[in-house]
Amino acid sequence: MTTVFDVSQQIQQWYPVALAEGWDAIGLVAGRPESTVESILVTVDVTESTVREARERGANLILAHHPLLFGGVTSVAAVGAKGRIVHDLIENNIALLVAHTNADSGLEGVSDALAAVLGVRDLLPLEPKSVEPLDKFVVFVPEAEAKAVVDAMASAGAGRIGNYERCAFQLSGEGTFRPLPGAQPHVGSVGQVERVIEVRIEMVAARNVRGKVVSAMRSAHPYEEPAFDVIALAEIPNRLGLGRVGDLTSATTLADFAEVVARQLPSTHHGVRVAGDLTRPVRRVAVCGGSGDSLLAAANAAGADVYVTSDLKHHAVSDHLAEGGCAVIDVAHYASEFPWCEHVANRLASTYAASDDNVSVHVSTSVTDPWSHHLRSQS
Repeated sequence: MTTVFDVSQQIQQWYPVALAEGWDAIGLVAGRPESTVESILVTVDVTESTVREARERGANLILAHHPLLFGGVTSVAAVGAKGRIVHDLIENNIALLVAHTNADSGLEGVSDALAAVLGVRDLLPLEPKSVEPLDKFVVFVPEAEAKAVVDAMASAGAGRIGNYERCAFQLSGEGTFRPLPGAQPHVGSVGQVERVIEVRIEMVAARNVRGKVVSAMRSAHPYEEPAFDVIALAEIPNRLGLGRVGDLTSATTLADFAEVVARQLPSTHHGVRVAGDLTRPVRRVAVCGGSGDSLLAAANAAGADVYVTSDLKHHAVSDHLAEGGCAVIDVAHYASEFPWCEHVANRLASTYAASDDNVSVHVSTSVTDPWSHHLRSQS
């Protein structure tokens, strides 16, 4: 049996909460964690039409990219659109789970999916996001007490690596010391050189739990003065962060690449807008699903020939081009993020295909782009 909690944990594993921006509103918005999930609907936005679609499909859970509720909420009365949505979700036993900026910065996230459908490979983030800094703890413990010390440090948060916990390296050796007057040694006598078989324990931990780990280690350690090191680990380059930049398998022109963008993304009334010389060669491509004007400079600095994103402002693009910046392709916000819906739906389907729970996964067919018409001037 797959529960709402199970799906939530799976999404957090792929797109950790720590990657979300501080202002974001992600995670479980409605629904009981223990409720059974038999069908999931993936969508960009939560609207009354997507909830209706979930009800018609028999979905027990909606996974959305955009949060339903931002900022402080004092009422969810069914007198406005969002209040009605909350009531519809609850009354129809449909849970709502949101993965927003954590899915923007995470691996196989929104920009990865956009890049993939456009044929962009060998991706790197436009704006890298640092992972939580780590410490490595090294402590020397008598062999008999090693397990207790590892357990204590693990309970304080040490030894967590990816999907594993209580990770530790141990190596036996000989420790030596001479207790001085006033000492109360656990092993040996004052004034006498003592040799003890000890275990060297190494564990990593997030830097924000350094104090807790040291305290737990000291409490569990049998020695009056345990010997230990705390080493701040260097930051390791990673692929986490906003936007992506990579290369096409072969060069093309801006005009032809724009056609690829129009063909591969959902059709909207916004269409595909292009800024730049249509004959210019395009090989290196930067993308950012959603609003990406803040990364214009980063796309240019990454050597992109063209930058694909949405919600670009007139002056931002004008100034960018005036300074010799790369070409720009602006698409609908909804269209730029829709490929992630298909990608994460496939990931979920593959995950649950390996189980006996028969969880079905669907991508919403409700087009939630708000622009419904596009009229051209006849003059």
